[in-house]
Amino acid sequence: MPPQQIEQLRRKVAWRILPLVICLYLVAYLDRANVGFAKLRMANDLQFSEEVFGLGIGIFFIGYLLLEIPGALLVERWSARKWFARILITWGFLSAATAFVETPTQFNVVRFLLGVAEAGFFPGIIVYFTHWFPMRERARAMSGFIVAIPVSLALGAPLSALLLDVHWFALQGWQWLFILEGLPAVFLGVLTLFIFTDRPRDATWLTAAERDYLEGTLAAEAAAKESVKSLTVREALKLPTVWLLALGIFATNTGGYALGFWLPTTVRNLSGGSDQSALLFSGLFYLCGVVGVLYAGYSSDRTGDRKWHCVAGQASTGLFLAASAIPGQPFWLVMIWLCLTGVVAYSWPSPFWALPTQTLTASAAAASIGFINMFANFAGYVGNHLFGWMKQQGATDSACLFFLAFCYLLGALIVSRVRVARA
Repeated sequence: MPPQQIEQLRRKVAWRILPLVICLYLVAYLDRANVGFAKLRMANDLQFSEEVFGLGIGIFFIGYLLLEIPGALLVERWSARKWFARILITWGFLSAATAFVETPTQFNVVRFLLGVAEAGFFPGIIVYFTHWFPMRERARAMSGFIVAIPVSLALGAPLSALLLDVHWFALQGWQWLFILEGLPAVFLGVLTLFIFTDRPRDATWLTAAERDYLEGTLAAEAAAKESVKSLTVREALKLPTVWLLALGIFATNTGGYALGFWLPTTVRNLSGGSDQSALLFSGLFYLCGVVGVLYAGYSSDRTGDRKWHCVAGQASTGLFLAASAIPGQPFWLVMIWLCLTGVVAYSWPSPFWALPTQTLTASAAAASIGFINMFANFAGYVGNHLFGWMKQQGATDSACLFFLAFCYLLGALIVSRVRVARA
């Protein structure tokens, strides 16, 4: 196929696949993270302590662990379209159901089931991208996908600020926040069944020549990896690289997930402002993250480097976050440090998640991605529970931020030990 047609095919696939996937993940991340926005009013109305809230936030990730590896393998061997539709519909209803919890036990149960419902979505998307994007384009595709994280939070923060003051039908604003931000996932789940395409060979919107070229290119990449060494799933999980990636993202996400969920509360405490102003400042932090995601994906694909782009993002986040935690600074300076943190905090995932698919065979990569993401999500439980416990024990906001910064720096150190060929 001539280079001009190849470029046209690349754009056609990107415009067909990425907008829907980004929209799905935007809703997904908002539905898991909006509890951090709702906390500003929910904790007081329900009389939940900081530790209770930390456990409730974190227990989502325990539920998420259960279907990590099976979810990734189902996308590889069954149907991404059907699996993603199931995920979206169930998590949408469960997210909306959070509006009606009254006790810590109910809160924990709903959050746990929400994690079970959403499990397999993120690793499934990573595997799904291997069905559509050649290796040289994968980090850029991942950055387009991961940009949904800061975008969803940047949009969700001011939207949640408006909803907090809504009082309709005897329901509080934080209850409407869960309902109105949860139900769109149900609609998108039904839509997914009709417009999602599993593989290029199923794409009626591609010509026969385009389908053959794309399938052939991806098959050639898979064959090249098979010819070097064919790995079983069990063998893949014994590789030092897989364990370094798992431990690296565990350390990083211990800080990262806690930062995402507790940022509005921390900003409110540091600024002394209202709940609404805290959400707007938080939205600015997330908006800065959009820049970092897009640049990291572009730069990583252009240079072929994955590891050092990832390490640079992790280390920079740790350093800027530590700078924001220095006591005695005026709030405007703290916000400058936090905005710089936001720029780099979301820059490392897209090159990171290109690493497992770079060297492993299809089934081994699918299992490894699920395995690595198990550590990533267990970190969400550990980080949020620890943060809530630290706050309950009287730790200052600065001390908590220093702890999160350390987690990022430790993650950078671990990932720097990974040995992997350039893309």
